[in-house]
Amino acid sequence: MKRETGPKDLGFFSSVPSFAGVDMDTMQAVAQAAIPRTFEQGQVVFLEGEPCAGLYIVEGGWLRSLKMSPTGREQVIRFVGPGEVFNEIGVLAGETNLVTVEALETARLWVIPRQALFRLIDEHPLLCQVVIQNLARRTLHLMNLVEDLSLRPVEARLARYLLEQAVDGLISRRHWSTQGQLASRLGTVPDVLNRALRSLVEEGLIQLDRQHKQILNQPGLEEKTMLNV
Repeated sequence: MKRETGPKDLGFFSSVPSFAGVDMDTMQAVAQAAIPRTFEQGQVVFLEGEPCAGLYIVEGGWLRSLKMSPTGREQVIRFVGPGEVFNEIGVLAGETNLVTVEALETARLWVIPRQALFRLIDEHPLLCQVVIQNLARRTLHLMNLVEDLSLRPVEARLARYLLEQAVDGLISRRHWSTQGQLASRLGTVPDVLNRALRSLVEEGLIQLDRQHKQILNQPGLEEKTMLNV
C-alpha cells in the first residue's frame, strides 16, 4: 500500500455518482479531508474485525468485499469499481470493519477518516443526506443478496447477476474475473457454476466467448430469476 501526496482533483470528487447534487463548498471540504492510497493486486485494504479507518472512494481499479468462514470459504459481498464508495456500514455501525476488502488489480483510493467524516457531516448537512442514501442502497443490496442465497437456486442467482451486469446485452470479462471469483459472489463452487452456465447456453438464453457473455433472450433470462411462490 502506498500513501500518495499531490494536488487533489476536485473534478474527480464531483464526478462520483454518490456525491451528485452536493454543493461545491461541501465537495471542497470532502476533497480536503480525503487521503490518497494505492493498493497493488492482491493487497488487502482492510481486514474484517480490524479498527475502521474510514469511508473509501475508488478513483481507479477494482476490488472485492468479502466475508470468510472459519474453514476458509469465501462469500463475495460485492465487487467495487471506479466511482464507487464503500465501507459506509462499517463507518456508521461501529469501530471495526464488517468485511475484508482486497484489491483485484492496482487500485487508487481516497479514504475519509472516520472522525473527519463525522465532522464533515456535522458541518455540511447535505453530506449527511448523501451518506444516508448510500447506506440505504448498501442495505438494499445486502437484502437482495440474502434473498438470492436463501431463496434462489444457483441458476437463478446467475441469471440475475448477468442481467444486473449487462450493458447493451453484453457482460465484458475483466482480467481478474475467474470462475472462482464469480462462484464466490454467487455463493457456490466453480463446478456448479459451470453447469448453470451450460444450462443457460443450451436453453439459448446466453452466448459465451473468452471475453464476453452475451444475453440472447432477456425475457427468458428474467423469467429464470422469478421466485416460485
